[in-house]
Amino acid sequence: MRVDAFDFDLPPERIALRPARPRDAARMLVVAGRGLHDAGVRDLPAWLRRGDCLVFNDTRVIPARLEGVRGGRDRDGAAGAKIGATLHKRVDLRRWQAFVRNAKRLDVGETVDFGAGVTAVAEQRLPDGSFVLAFQGDEPVELLLDRAGTMPLPPYIAGKRATDEADRADYQTMFARADGAVAAPTAALHFTPALLAALGEAGIASETLTLHVGAGTFLPVKADDTADHVMHAEWGCIDADAAARLNAVRAAGGRVIAVGTTSLRLLESAARADGTIEPFTGDTSIFITPGYRFRAIDGLMTNFHLPRSTLFMLVSALMGLDAMRAAYDHAIAEGYRFYSYGDSSLLLPTQ
Repeated sequence: MRVDAFDFDLPPERIALRPARPRDAARMLVVAGRGLHDAGVRDLPAWLRRGDCLVFNDTRVIPARLEGVRGGRDRDGAAGAKIGATLHKRVDLRRWQAFVRNAKRLDVGETVDFGAGVTAVAEQRLPDGSFVLAFQGDEPVELLLDRAGTMPLPPYIAGKRATDEADRADYQTMFARADGAVAAPTAALHFTPALLAALGEAGIASETLTLHVGAGTFLPVKADDTADHVMHAEWGCIDADAAARLNAVRAAGGRVIAVGTTSLRLLESAARADGTIEPFTGDTSIFITPGYRFRAIDGLMTNFHLPRSTLFMLVSALMGLDAMRAAYDHAIAEGYRFYSYGDSSLLLPTQ
């Protein structure tokens, strides 16, 4: 399909720069078939059924944005070029792939000083222009990032305000456990212990998996046709016990509702053709566009996504492009808040 089919105009004032407080006070647009219903996140138990299961991503966002100075001098004798790095995928214990700002001033083999005693060598330049950075010393990289890094807010927020201490908590879900994400699974930012308790009382189960969200989730689709877009890879894991419990939910007539596109993409990556969810460990680069046949999930709770993005393509695949265009037009007209810190939607396709 042509990428411009997924374009739409969003007024800048609809972009949320801070989350709702408390978290579960956010609004929620329910898209059930072709019907639209204005609700709130706290209404979620009423829109689900006893026996359904919500699937959360327990990845934890690390402070993966770094600002530093390149060591040595370049060809014209200039010293101390400023280098920005956003880590996006772990290679091993000490090496990370990173998108680099001012990359033309950085050569392979040079060291970047990120301050606070944190340095890394630009070990390799990759075909997409990013680098492999090898962090120096013996301390775990997570400790180095805690000292020198900041939370990697999405560009549509970071371009409008500075990252601050509040973001260290705000840009982390209550389920965060496994270090490794450089972007939050934002659909789960709306959840609180009180909401989870209300869901439990309504007979709605919960399950967790892990997908370490990469900064590639924010990369624009530069191709004119979706067939020409190369999707970024992210590491994920569903253990055997979780897979068995999810299969039991559907066998008993319940629905599997993914909380966030990250959970959905991993579930679909792990599913067989008959919908059975298998244990999964490894990278996934699944790219879901209209025409895709969903196998593992029966619904999706997700925030509102960017125009021309792979995530808007995914929700259009689930609900239909016309239905999602109508839903987004309604959300814009009714003042819903968009993107990572914005409001939510609950997408329940006709089975």
